[in-house]
Amino acid sequence: MSSHGPASEPQEVGLPGGGPPGLPSELAARTLVDQLPAILYVADVGVEGRWHYVSRGVRAILGFAPEELLEDPNLWARQIHPDDRERVFERECELAEPAVPEEYRMRHRDGSIVWLRDEAALVVDANGRMRWHGVMSDITDRKLAETELERRAEQQAVVARLGKHALEGGAIDELMNESLAHATRTLGLQAGAVFEQAGDGDSLIVRAGLNLDVLSLGPASDRAAELASGIGQSGVIGRIEGRHGRWGVLWLAGAQERPFGAADVDFVQALANILADAIQRTASEEDIRYQALHDPLTGLPNRTLFLDRLEQSLASPEAQVAVVLLDLDNFKLVNDSLGHSTGDELLIEIAPRLRTAVRPGDTIARLGGDEFVVLLEGIPGQGVALRVAERIVSAFELPFQLSVGEHYAKASVGIAISDGQGSPADSLMRDADAAMYQAKERGRARFEIFDRAMRARTVARLSLENDLRRALERDQLEVVYQPIVTLADGSIASVEALLRWEHPDRGAISPAQFIPVAEDSGLIEPIGCWVLEAACAQATRWHEELPDSRPLGISVNVSLRQFTQRDLGKTVAKTLARTGLEPECLCLELTESVLMKEPEGVSQTIQRVADLGVRFALDDFGTGYSSLAYLTRLPIDGLKVDRSFVQALPNDRRSTAITTAIVRMAQALSLEVIAEGVEAARHVEALRDMHCELAQGFHFHPPLRAPAISQLLRPPGSPAAPSAPTGADERYVRQSPHVGSRR
Repeated sequence: MSSHGPASEPQEVGLPGGGPPGLPSELAARTLVDQLPAILYVADVGVEGRWHYVSRGVRAILGFAPEELLEDPNLWARQIHPDDRERVFERECELAEPAVPEEYRMRHRDGSIVWLRDEAALVVDANGRMRWHGVMSDITDRKLAETELERRAEQQAVVARLGKHALEGGAIDELMNESLAHATRTLGLQAGAVFEQAGDGDSLIVRAGLNLDVLSLGPASDRAAELASGIGQSGVIGRIEGRHGRWGVLWLAGAQERPFGAADVDFVQALANILADAIQRTASEEDIRYQALHDPLTGLPNRTLFLDRLEQSLASPEAQVAVVLLDLDNFKLVNDSLGHSTGDELLIEIAPRLRTAVRPGDTIARLGGDEFVVLLEGIPGQGVALRVAERIVSAFELPFQLSVGEHYAKASVGIAISDGQGSPADSLMRDADAAMYQAKERGRARFEIFDRAMRARTVARLSLENDLRRALERDQLEVVYQPIVTLADGSIASVEALLRWEHPDRGAISPAQFIPVAEDSGLIEPIGCWVLEAACAQATRWHEELPDSRPLGISVNVSLRQFTQRDLGKTVAKTLARTGLEPECLCLELTESVLMKEPEGVSQTIQRVADLGVRFALDDFGTGYSSLAYLTRLPIDGLKVDRSFVQALPNDRRSTAITTAIVRMAQALSLEVIAEGVEAARHVEALRDMHCELAQGFHFHPPLRAPAISQLLRPPGSPAAPSAPTGADERYVRQSPHVGSRR
């Protein structure tokens, strides 16, 4: 039963089926019915039917008196919710028996909405007329609860869907727009926005918006004031927290005012929390990417980012690109004399100084250490690169203000320009590096541009590197040995292993040419290991050939690259084990440059190797940054006086004084001292006067192959012993006799 038309008969207010009106039984029944929290009714069938009875529960549920509905049957139809009216009328006409309970909405007298459950049955009266006898119950609370549950379930589904999207790492702007679309639909609102709080704390920046023209948002300051509350007059707000405080808000609103419950606020805040997590994760990922692509000390792009930008700029062959590479002059002295913290401070100050010298948009990067690089894109010619390089050199003319005071620093600059034919990035970097080193060779604090002649030298160096790789594989390298003699009687005390290379086409190549190439390319490591193995094996063979003689000591130069390896101790131990050489017969020679490179790490490596029983000698002593601390702190067993001092003896007073001082100091410290580069009798006499015990040089023996050394080691008068020290290969004698594997 739902709606009934105007009455055609006199209206009845009495209960149907009861006795005559006024009887006590009817009064009791009416009183009972009026107390029920429901509406009891009797009405004709059909939309046009009249109402015969309505209980007084209609006043409590809908706010109308029973008489109002009996006098105006159309009142019921008018109060049915428009969205339910057609459905209710269709059911009215079906006359289904038994009738299915119907649930629909009615408007209360005050305009509010009431949900009713209408349960009716068709009854035929004594006159054969069908009428509805029914009961209507107020189910508004249940319907609201069901609606709330459905809405919460939908909200939870939205939160889960957006949370999954956020975890999948979608774009943050896409997630913001999706959140606004789902939230406005779920809450039945028209517009929304994600506002980011600006740095001033007073203004807001719209990061994402939906139908903002629907609302009158007012000035940004008004919106910022509203952030303090969780709910606005026509909207609800969720706070988006950042890593360092509030990031912004998620704001959802409607064109008209409406109430929002706690569940609505919780829902919006849940979406805001999802956005907050996504924003913070994105920020963390950006931080990680930034740290991976930027130098932590200066904040400049690092090598990885620079090479990426360089490759992108070179992807267009017609675009001309220049690389300007600079390296500080004597930066190591800053670290050694003023400390690493001051060195870092200087590097930090260099970054803004470089920005003043380049063009806007040029990329400045720190490659590592004291090396910086600038990428110049879209230059019309080399003139721009030259002017930038000139400004960079000039930028270092003013002192740097450091915590220790003013400090002047200079830089050598190399320039390489793309040839417009798809120059690879690594070639351009190599060319700039070659130009920079030429600037250093020509006096430092200047710039050089890579040219054809430099390219030819670079190509020749690369060719030499390739040949050197093959030389190790094809056994073209050879170890020769130069004796170290006792000045008192000229007997051989030990030998030094020296590396030589016989190229199949070029002939003998000087170590002064190929050792620097081996150092720069990293080939010195496998070559150095090979020399160590060969020298130790040969020394063992000499011991086996002359079992009654004193074991011959052998010295092997160790390169800087080898010494900075943390496993040098293991390499030496394995070599000694394989060759059977006693550790005390092996002496490793190192230069002061090795000690200056990484004092702590080097000292630990020296100690580990010394613990094996291996001896150490400090080569070229007096030419580097000499420090007595090395001799007292490290297990050094001997010193080798550099040839530059020995060859000036005895005529040069300063060289004589220095050599004398080195010899006396070594003797005072119980260190073995060896004079290098002895080539004349006057050198021998001067060294004997200083009481120097050991010497090495052409005056005694040139570098010799192993068989010739074997002849020298045999006792005098032996049939196999030669009358003079022969066996030297003229190709090797012409080379510098004191260039070993470390150079």
